[in-house]
Amino acid sequence: MVLTSLSPQESPSPAYICPLDQACSYLEEAARELKLDRSIIDILSNPRKVVTVSIPVKRDDGEVQVMAGHRVQHCDILGPYKGGIRYHPAVTLREVSALAMLMTWKCSLLGIPYGGAKGGIAIDPKSYSIGELERITRRYTSELIKDIGPAVDIPAPDMGTSAREMAWMMDTYSVNVGHAVPGVVTGKPLSIGGSRGREMATGRGVMIIVREALADLGKSLVGTRVAIQGFGNVGSAAALLLHQAGAKVIAVSTGMGGVFSDVGLDIPALKAYAAQNRMSIVGFPQAAAISNTELLTLACDVLIPAALENQITEDNVDRIQARIIAEAANSPVTLQANQALEARGIMVLPDILTNAGGVVVSYLEWVQGLSYVFWDEERVNRELENLMVQAYRQAIQQTKVRQISLRLAAYTLGVGRVAQAFTDRGLYP
Repeated sequence: MVLTSLSPQESPSPAYICPLDQACSYLEEAARELKLDRSIIDILSNPRKVVTVSIPVKRDDGEVQVMAGHRVQHCDILGPYKGGIRYHPAVTLREVSALAMLMTWKCSLLGIPYGGAKGGIAIDPKSYSIGELERITRRYTSELIKDIGPAVDIPAPDMGTSAREMAWMMDTYSVNVGHAVPGVVTGKPLSIGGSRGREMATGRGVMIIVREALADLGKSLVGTRVAIQGFGNVGSAAALLLHQAGAKVIAVSTGMGGVFSDVGLDIPALKAYAAQNRMSIVGFPQAAAISNTELLTLACDVLIPAALENQITEDNVDRIQARIIAEAANSPVTLQANQALEARGIMVLPDILTNAGGVVVSYLEWVQGLSYVFWDEERVNRELENLMVQAYRQAIQQTKVRQISLRLAAYTLGVGRVAQAFTDRGLYP
């Protein structure tokens, strides 16, 4: 199977739901629906390249720490690899491999000429100074110098990284090749070739897909009760845009705790409060305290898990009361929980569609960087909306034609297009 050389310390505990196994299960399900040849399934089940590099870094106190950095390149049949770089203690090679595979289907589903990749380092960025993070990022980039590039593999920000890290990566790569290469990463600052609209892109995509799903049910965002787990870049952007569109965001949580208000939270004020309190929303005035666990089981119209994977599981799925679940995070609903939700008639908006706004605007940033012609935010948002709505409509049509769930419809489109490209290109040699 996939990645049989993984080290023993990455073996999951009995209660752990492996994201790679889950990703492969969805691939198998889509392949059965599409009646794909076994050889195609075997090719798509394995990443094309797995790179693990040693990163020795001098800490501020003079101590040298050696850490491992991963980059998994799943499939480039449709174009260059594309995917984020995450700094998080839970990063493993299996997790990164699963996310790289999901990125392949996501790009294919959205009609973007990219293949999937993902990278990461198992560190808590809060435990390092800015200088240490810069040294980690630059050394990691230099070790990957032969494996990335604007026509090869284009990294982007992910959990624990931001435009700052992308600027360091772009500079390190550019210095090594001898000239500025803005297209080597996306999610950069505007000053060095970033795109307007990128910071809000994933959250905007979530809002668009939720809006379209509600419209299909004869409803609008106005007055819709929404609960959001996670108030980072994605969750906070989605919350603000939904609030501005008239939705009632009744609960928000972070790893430190959450807040609830039955009449709806003042999201602009909550963002300002978080910015003043090191991104903590605990103690926000005119709101009651709520835990992550309680938030997931609130009575609401739309539940948006925008934090980590494996949040809705067999343990809590029976208590979910939302009518729609929008996966703003990657794999927040387990395979077994997803089956239970579908059986109950709860609509699940799958991650490879719902959180695709970031990679869409990353693609638009890459296009602008290659052409050296940059667009205003209105055009970026318009292009984003067109691609997101088109992908949603195609997936909904697939549910009707094949009589399948929206998740399986999204996977059949994403996997099917990649499989067709393999058939058309043939196998070398």
